[in-house]
Amino acid sequence: MLNPTQAPEAGPVSAAAEAPLPGGSEITKARSLGQDAWRELRSNPIFWVSAVLLVLFLLMAAVPSLFTSTDPGHADLRNHYLGKPEWGHFFQPDWFGYNGQGQSVYARTIYGARASVIIGFCVTLGVTLVGGVIGMFAGYFGGLLDTLLSRLTDIFFGIPLLLGGMVLLQAFTHRTIWTVVLALATFGWMPLARVMRGAVITQKQADFVTAARALGAGTTRILLRHILPNTLAPVIVVATIALGGFVSTEATLSYLGIGLQSTVSWGVDISDAQNVLRDAPHVLLVPASFLSLTVLSFILLGDAVRDAFDPKLR
Repeated sequence: MLNPTQAPEAGPVSAAAEAPLPGGSEITKARSLGQDAWRELRSNPIFWVSAVLLVLFLLMAAVPSLFTSTDPGHADLRNHYLGKPEWGHFFQPDWFGYNGQGQSVYARTIYGARASVIIGFCVTLGVTLVGGVIGMFAGYFGGLLDTLLSRLTDIFFGIPLLLGGMVLLQAFTHRTIWTVVLALATFGWMPLARVMRGAVITQKQADFVTAARALGAGTTRILLRHILPNTLAPVIVVATIALGGFVSTEATLSYLGIGLQSTVSWGVDISDAQNVLRDAPHVLLVPASFLSLTVLSFILLGDAVRDAFDPKLR
């Protein structure tokens, strides 16, 4: 008979529950795809380097007055190509010297981030919406609609992004940020459409979609509540990588004289400085360096996100 003050011995079930798993592993709570991806990103130094650089460039675009108080349009011909980068003049108007109009290269570089970043984000948002909707409809409904939308995608795929943007922008006499966004979004949605279509075709055959359809869920509910959340991961990865490409394409159009007009932009400054590369290389190298770092940061961030969301690449 047991003493009431003594605890009963653990039975076989309790002992089995307390026994460690082979290899010393422990039972952990299952993580979602987003939690698992964030755990991988936190341990990736490339993600943190690219994220810090992008935050810096976003601050330059949103609040350029934090970095300089000089008006980028202020011109003083007495400073015609005066000065070159001097490390003792941090955050001063003459830190990177002056261009041919006597304007501060540093101030124009800071304010030039606004046009490039706005165009990159707006184009990415536009192509994600357009390509996502087309790809979702084509993948889910299939049949004749899929055939028509797929052939439409193939037609636009045959037009290079840069060439299509140049042709469309020629139709505008006054080109602004929004006309450039329209031109790039018109010819840049196809990769997102294909990625979304493939993801939807895979997800619509899943058991949870079949169960939702058997329970009487409508098409709209299935698309928005069940299929869309499970297809966002590959779309986000492709959109992040494509964002850097859109920034560089905008700079290329401005460099060719077909993009932005009368707007402070890295591409415009690079175009203006190409003829004085020998005499004043800093006028070209400074905006070109900022442009390269921005594009590289977006591409590295996209690669890190892709590796985090795809377990097979780890």
